[in-house]
Amino acid sequence: MDELDRIIINELQDNFPLHANPYEILAGSIGIPVEQLWKRVQGLVESGVIRRVGFSMDSRKIGYSSTLAAIRVMPERIEEVSALIATFPEITHGYLRDDGYNIWLTVIAENKDRVLAVLEKIRLKFGLSGEDIMNLPVEKLFKLDARFK
Repeated sequence: MDELDRIIINELQDNFPLHANPYEILAGSIGIPVEQLWKRVQGLVESGVIRRVGFSMDSRKIGYSSTLAAIRVMPERIEEVSALIATFPEITHGYLRDDGYNIWLTVIAENKDRVLAVLEKIRLKFGLSGEDIMNLPVEKLFKLDARFK
């Protein structure tokens, strides 16, 4: 990664324009051709430096509910359970952990009942007990504004 890549990453994080052609605007503000910007962004994605380009909103401010959940499944079922989890649009993040509770995920939905319904569908589909899924809703929010330089 060189200095131009760092500039691009900072612009993507801090100044991504809400516009029909955001990359043209970004390229102009950086002072490079849009084709060069796009090639650099693609390279950063392919190398794993950038995992996702998208927006993030405060779901609470639009009335949504969320939770962190931990699921305990046998290691041989991780792929099967993960494949189902990936089908829910309400699940925004999923992580594997080397622990008794080996799948962790974030559920964001229009209300608490829908959050609980998603977790229950997963539980029922795989015949898990109530103890196999931990629902860990936010009690106190600590919001970090992580920027990578």
